[in-house]
Amino acid sequence: MTDWPLAELLPHAGDMILIDSITSFDDEQIYTRLTVKPDGLFNLPDGSLPAWVGIELMAQSVAAFAGCHARQKGNPVELGFLLGTRKFECNVEAFPAGSELTIHGLRSLEDDNGMGVFECHINGAGIHASARLNVFRPPQVNQYLQQTQESNDD
Repeated sequence: MTDWPLAELLPHAGDMILIDSITSFDDEQIYTRLTVKPDGLFNLPDGSLPAWVGIELMAQSVAAFAGCHARQKGNPVELGFLLGTRKFECNVEAFPAGSELTIHGLRSLEDDNGMGVFECHINGAGIHASARLNVFRPPQVNQYLQQTQESNDD
């Protein structure tokens, strides 16, 4: 458990923060949790959360992992990018309202250029989802965004 508010660890705001809390983290992994609320931003009419939102839950957990490590080092939390996901599998079509979900992200690769791969899992009562997330956190994010904008302007 951390004392840092999620809003200080994730580059999201308000209803876009989907995870509830960080249970634990270390040098290689993070555990987060979520209780599915029936009135969330992406909920279906029956209050359930579509399984595809699991990718975002995993991505926010990975972002929280990066945010925790930045805060531990006294650095600012910086923007990162989800480049893609591989092998997303889920045994349910939606996470029922009231479900208690645990999200686990395990870093399997991260290089000095900011590229990373995380093995992620979501577990709850009768629920299991897994995916491999490819992420990118540029070392100089503001410079990267400026270069990207300049390239788009050309």
